[in-house]
Amino acid sequence: MARIASVDLPKGKPIKVALQYIYGIGPSLSQKALTATGIAPDIRVKDLTEEQVGQLRSIIDKEFKVEGDLRREIQFNIKRLIDIGCTRGVRHRMGLPVHGQRTRTNARSKKGARKTVAGRGQRRGVTKK
Repeated sequence: MARIASVDLPKGKPIKVALQYIYGIGPSLSQKALTATGIAPDIRVKDLTEEQVGQLRSIIDKEFKVEGDLRREIQFNIKRLIDIGCTRGVRHRMGLPVHGQRTRTNARSKKGARKTVAGRGQRRGVTKK
């Protein structure tokens, strides 16, 4: 089993797909790493030689920011936004969508489960005074 950037790549997948299991590597960076090393994109992970795995490991370590370093940088960026108190930081702190999406309806995955509030909604049969 190939282990690159502390991630075990799945054996049966093509290498261009298996590299995407590493946090921070998508389709384009996967293709770029494969062209830099000269490995065919459709070869399976189980068919890679140790030399090819070493080449991929060195390219990814040198050229790309992946896994722990990338996660740390993203968390630091979010913390910086929260510290300076900008709109994006405030919305991160409140657990709301950051990029201008509507929140009157939708946004349930970001806001969490609905919280019931007393006195909301229509009461049948009650007239206003």
